[in-house]
Amino acid sequence: MDFGFATEVKVRFAETDAQGIAHHAVYLVWFEVARIEYLARFRGGYPELQAEGIEALTLEASVRYRAPARFEDTLAVHARCGEVRGARFRFDYLVERGGQLIADGSTGHACADARTLRPTRVPDWLSAAVSAAESS
Repeated sequence: MDFGFATEVKVRFAETDAQGIAHHAVYLVWFEVARIEYLARFRGGYPELQAEGIEALTLEASVRYRAPARFEDTLAVHARCGEVRGARFRFDYLVERGGQLIADGSTGHACADARTLRPTRVPDWLSAAVSAAESS
């Protein structure tokens, strides 16, 4: 899988357990950081979706842990939007430390009307922007 986008995170003390290893749940937070930064590149990103009365709900999430991340590690969180169909879209992620794979995973999402929470299509502007970014 080709990842054209990445952002850095530094493992904070509060994100670790007594052994100084990043807690398993924090990987989902890092995925969200990468996802929001990925979307911010397109017409205002997530805040623009909200301004249009659309929420992006998380339907599923998975993480595979490959090696431990530790306090003060600087990690690259790679993200790509691999699928946009109707109301749904999916992100894939890789977390690396100095080129070593730490974790990988995915999240599934759906756009919904902010008032009714009924599904609504991913806006054309976002679908087109993601398609262009992922094909380059």
